[in-house]
Amino acid sequence: MYEIAIIGAGPAGASAALFTSKAGKKTILFDHDKSITKRAWIENHYGIMEIAGPDLVETGKKQAQKFGTELVDAAVTDIERQGDTFVIRTESQSYEAQHIILATGLLTDLAEKIGLKTKPGTEPRIKTIVETDQQGKTNVDNVWAAGTVAGVSVHTIITAGDGAKVAINLLSEINGERYVDHDVLK
Repeated sequence: MYEIAIIGAGPAGASAALFTSKAGKKTILFDHDKSITKRAWIENHYGIMEIAGPDLVETGKKQAQKFGTELVDAAVTDIERQGDTFVIRTESQSYEAQHIILATGLLTDLAEKIGLKTKPGTEPRIKTIVETDQQGKTNVDNVWAAGTVAGVSVHTIITAGDGAKVAINLLSEINGERYVDHDVLK
């Protein structure tokens, strides 16, 4: 059983996974290889002069894996609540987790399927988003949403930051105190 399952391995999802794994939480990250970032050329991401979207996505996934995230290259087809856990299904396997972070970018079909409230998006070309509070919580207990699917701007720096924010808020709730992760120069 995983403590945290993150669906979507673009900037929001991989950033969330980096924080949850680094915090010692058993994390699984699902990647269906269709992130819109894979079609981007990026010159407006702090700390990076320029990078191809596919390279940014691969680097983000590797960073998360460095801290122990298990990466599954498969689309999630269904999520079902069973008591205090969620069963996450792909075409070939199922996995169990206590908490979920949806970071599915433009896609809300899975969110709607599991009963998350949605609302019209405000970004250009984003028709529907998942309704969350300021922390990233949805209307379903232990399901959070981050990035474009949660209504933040599609810019990679913003979605990555939102993924980190939601992960920190989830970690704080799990731990019962504010979680902080600051590395120092060696």
